[in-house]
Amino acid sequence: MEKTTTIVKKLKPGSFVIIDDAACKVTNIVLSAPGKHGAVKARIEAVGLLDERKRSIVMPGDESIDVPIIAKRSAQVLALVGERVQLMNLTDYSVFELPIPEELKGKLKAGEEVSYYEVLGQRTLKPLKG
Repeated sequence: MEKTTTIVKKLKPGSFVIIDDAACKVTNIVLSAPGKHGAVKARIEAVGLLDERKRSIVMPGDESIDVPIIAKRSAQVLALVGERVQLMNLTDYSVFELPIPEELKGKLKAGEEVSYYEVLGQRTLKPLKG
């Protein structure tokens, strides 16, 4: 897994984190005020990048949290096979298949170049805005 770490209280909405071994985009973060003997607590709400499931976690604000390294790569469309697209990586010429996301259905053509993302060993054609 390609990842790095950051301090929880440095996160902002739109940044990426790993929650329950899934790469997620932070939608909201709430920091509670420290108590008399306590530390700042952070409640992180996020949405999975690949499965779009909502996840949340509460942890101390000074702790470290894992952040995924997202690699943007280029590929050429070789063939459209039903609901899947066959792609060839333009760097190492490996061939693989991915499901076609809803926003790209009917827009892909054989021979054109597309971008895909590799996150925690998984690939997706979905644009990951953040």
